Amino acid sequence: MDTFAFDRLVICGIGLIGGSVARGLRRAHAEGRIAGAGQIVGVDRDAASLARALDLGVIDVGCLVEDFEAAVSQADFIVLATPVAQTRALLARLIPVASAAPIMRADAVLTDVGSTKGDIVSAAQALLGDAQLARFVPAHPIAGAEASGVDASYASLFDGRDAILCPLAVTASDALARTRAFWHCLGARPVDMAAERHDALFASVSHLPHLLAFAFITHILKSDDAELRFAFAGSGFRDFSRIAASSPEMWRDICAANRDAILADMDGFLAQVGQLRHAIAHGDAAALEALFSLARNARGDWHQGETLADRALRHSAPETAAKLTADLADAAKDAADGPSAPLVPRVNH
Repeated sequence: MDTFAFDRLVICGIGLIGGSVARGLRRAHAEGRIAGAGQIVGVDRDAASLARALDLGVIDVGCLVEDFEAAVSQADFIVLATPVAQTRALLARLIPVASAAPIMRADAVLTDVGSTKGDIVSAAQALLGDAQLARFVPAHPIAGAEASGVDASYASLFDGRDAILCPLAVTASDALARTRAFWHCLGARPVDMAAERHDALFASVSHLPHLLAFAFITHILKSDDAELRFAFAGSGFRDFSRIAASSPEMWRDICAANRDAILADMDGFLAQVGQLRHAIAHGDAAALEALFSLARNARGDWHQGETLADRALRHSAPETAAKLTADLADAAKDAADGPSAPLVPRVNH
């Protein structure tokens, strides 16, 4: 594992994720796992958020987004931790002005933490110069919480979590290695994956579940006896609806950025709901029990944070282990081959 080092690291967006990155770096630096001066600069559009981050000791220096270029020009590592809709605008600000030196240092690494990758990759390819594009490593840590803001951030947020890296065909090897080391220092497990595979995968296991929770709560609210339903809701309601407390702004942007993949998975889910409705309507107890048993067994076999390799080892059936191992190899090969056309068209924000 490569050692991570930085003298001046810039985090643009000091909320839950950006704040947790800063706290995690503080922890690793204090433990001697990060070399260099270790100065953390926070950039945000909200002065109050910056002031709070400074008060908490999360960052060393605070800059408003208007000073983004000045902050970035002196950094050796840059993390874009803003909502996905704002990332394109920040990438555009990295374009060198005619007859001026590039804003980023030639040896600096640029990465992001966005929940969608196809739109970010497309924007980077359209906006960044060749030299800057080679220093960009799109990423997505699989971690989060319903609470938002720097007060909700904590150093161990990424411990034991996957961090998906979507390197481009032109990504410099040292930039990729430094980004892997960066996530290792934060306690995460870096995994390479093509951007389009990432977006299809997380439309299913992240984006759609959130949308279902939002839709379910809205369905309850629109009922004639909404207050009574909420009053008698129990632990099942609590567990299913928990993620509906997430940021509306963030999920609005994710729906726009990953539209096609979300719609494809939503159509598949609606077809499954249709089959379930048909079984209930026709009193098909055998079909219902079979569906429920299949889902229960799959849910019982799922272990959060387990890697594909670990899952393959845990399963005794050789064909199951071979399939899971092959899936892991395919994901790595897709990433190594570089991205093909983006899964979704670029969204202008």
